[in-house]
Amino acid sequence: MGGTDPEGVVMYWRPGCTYCMALRLRLLFTRLRYTRVNIWRDPDAAAFVRSVADGNETVPTVTVAGRAMVNPSKRQLLEAVRAHAPHLLGR
Repeated sequence: MGGTDPEGVVMYWRPGCTYCMALRLRLLFTRLRYTRVNIWRDPDAAAFVRSVADGNETVPTVTVAGRAMVNPSKRQLLEAVRAHAPHLLGR
């Protein structure tokens, strides 16, 4: 997979990442639709994360309509979705 979804939200994560689990829990009741990509199973995704995280595999890295955010808070992520992909929030 790698890369981004130009219209949607993609969360890049890896098993055991407490920051990833925390963000996923915070998003549980938001109705936000997003795709999850395990960077340990997708070398292209891992390379993409390194390309936007100063060479590190920092997760969660999230893209919103192609715009990358490294370790965003729930608030930062939802603000980006409202600004760039409001159709993903559901009603």
